[in-house]
Amino acid sequence: MAAAAESESFANPAVEARLITAENGVGPDAASISAGLHLRLGKDWKTYWRSPGEVGLPPTIDWTGSENVAETNFLWPAPKRFTAFGIENFGYQDEVVFPIRITLSEPGGPTRLNARVSLLICSTVCVPQDFALSLTLPRASGIDKDAATQISTYAARVPDDGTDSGIGIETAHLDASMTALTVTARSDVPFEAPDIFPELGEGTAFGKPDVRLGQGDRLVWARLPVLAAAPDLPELQITVTDGSRAATLQPALSDAPPEPPFSIAAVVPGMGELAWIAAIAFLGGLILNVMPCVLPVLSIKLSSAITSAGQSPARIRTGFAISALGVLAFMWVLAAATLGARALGLTVGWGLQFQSPVFLAIMFVVLVVFAANLFGLFDIALPTSWQTRLARAGGGKGYGGDFATGAFAAILATPCSAPFLGTAVAFALAGRSIDIAVIFTALGLGLSLPYVIIAAFPHLVGRLPRPGQWMIVLKIVLGLALAGTAAWLFWVLTGVAGQWTAVWVGALSLSGVALLSLRRVPGMARVLGAAVLSVVSVALAGYLSDADKSTAVAGTEWAEFDRSAIARHISIGQVVFVDVTADWCLTCKANKALVLDRDPVVSRLRGSGVIAMQADWTRPSETISRYLESFGRYGIPFNAVYGPGAPDGVVLPELLSSEAVLEALSDAGSGRAAATQ
Repeated sequence: MAAAAESESFANPAVEARLITAENGVGPDAASISAGLHLRLGKDWKTYWRSPGEVGLPPTIDWTGSENVAETNFLWPAPKRFTAFGIENFGYQDEVVFPIRITLSEPGGPTRLNARVSLLICSTVCVPQDFALSLTLPRASGIDKDAATQISTYAARVPDDGTDSGIGIETAHLDASMTALTVTARSDVPFEAPDIFPELGEGTAFGKPDVRLGQGDRLVWARLPVLAAAPDLPELQITVTDGSRAATLQPALSDAPPEPPFSIAAVVPGMGELAWIAAIAFLGGLILNVMPCVLPVLSIKLSSAITSAGQSPARIRTGFAISALGVLAFMWVLAAATLGARALGLTVGWGLQFQSPVFLAIMFVVLVVFAANLFGLFDIALPTSWQTRLARAGGGKGYGGDFATGAFAAILATPCSAPFLGTAVAFALAGRSIDIAVIFTALGLGLSLPYVIIAAFPHLVGRLPRPGQWMIVLKIVLGLALAGTAAWLFWVLTGVAGQWTAVWVGALSLSGVALLSLRRVPGMARVLGAAVLSVVSVALAGYLSDADKSTAVAGTEWAEFDRSAIARHISIGQVVFVDVTADWCLTCKANKALVLDRDPVVSRLRGSGVIAMQADWTRPSETISRYLESFGRYGIPFNAVYGPGAPDGVVLPELLSSEAVLEALSDAGSGRAAATQ
């Protein structure tokens, strides 16, 4: 036991701890002493702040057995942010001193400090520490300069109320549905590397913030996803850090979220960030035209071009321009719906309409009707009066159909996630209203580019083969393409709404087609045809259900997604492969069929030491949505690999390859991977 300014230390390879005091003894009439809990942490070890984040425990001290101690005030230096296993934690590494202000019961009297310390320290594993430290201070005067310097250094890092740091919070908005907290803070001097640490009671956890600077870097805007919420919320407390400055404030909640500031990207000198992301969005929309999920879109475009071959250049130009407008109109509707949903505090993301049974049912009916029309079972035509008016106005009929063709193409493209698309959509959904409007417009322009090219060069249509018998064959091929898409939507509807709901929708749709075809079908065959179509619907539902089960058995054996279990698996040296998928995501299905369910990847995922987790986003899930948001993603497919070598996760590209998956699995398990976000 030391009778000096520090206690005997507790030490192991992970942590060394001791009590220190600025005073060598208790001076005459001294009413308090300045103490500190000094921790030296081993390489890669850390401990936690008073609000540890998603997991962890803060240090605690039991002063039972201490003498001449009336009260203790434990102070918390500003924390740092750590990301491990995709989980946000707040705390300290290397070295920290927790300043402790100790008020004496008997001023000037000798003092004995008995501290029972409970501490959680973590690296790739977490180890609780429980140890005792003691220190005796006699009646004496004098200062321990080294201890006093250490205590004062870390006391200066304790956040103030904004007076000295010059930091203040302007607004704080918490969504009504508890999905996100948006904060703006202002500084007298420009921010350099700000971070935001909100506290809203034990049990409330926040994800990684989206932080942006504006107004000469004197304004910081941050949006933090709420991962979990305590049942009873106390007063909101927010700590803002920026280098050596920090402030803890308790702002009142505002009614509306503040808009993020505009910032300039350093990626391309001289180009605004919004313009750069818009260019990426345009490229992503263009690539959507050749993605597997857009085969029906290409069919509709080709069919439209063929039927336009005999028309005047002016009519062709106008028709394809209106189709391009249809694409843009749907994108604008999608942007408006996104803004409305976000204003209501709802989860937003790319392709989420395919989680809606009503949307899927409507799309299935439309595709069935379109396919039947291409098969020649009936004709879809506008009323004669409408056709006459359109002919007078534009020299031909079908402008409404041109517009619908473009809009329909955009609708069918939304379940896809093409290269560059994820980056653009993530930027838009996490940004301002103007960001959403510009990005979705750029997506529409990229997707509509084939229409725009034909509108600009209508003579290209004249190079198509002349109409003839081959068009009948082509219409059948295009009809089969749409029928195949309808079958896929039927399968998705089965997963979202249930098998029997899908059967009813299918039966009613096919029966409706049968009724529309009455004029072209002989009398007795009408009843038989309707009955056969209904039976086919039921059989199709059963077949798809069985096929889905057999596919699951034949491929990788997936564990149910559990974000909290990832850290546990990694702590024992296992590798975790996470696949976020949905029945409505054709790119996900392509990844599964071409990569994940084929050797050598499937054998690796089935091997020892690898846990394959699948997060099914077919139906809405806040857990999965928040997991994606932690990576700044709002659409799928999404795949990440965790392991001892990649505790933060290695994010794979949207389009998987066997080489990329195997390399990520190997690096995550070997310790060579660098964690990426």
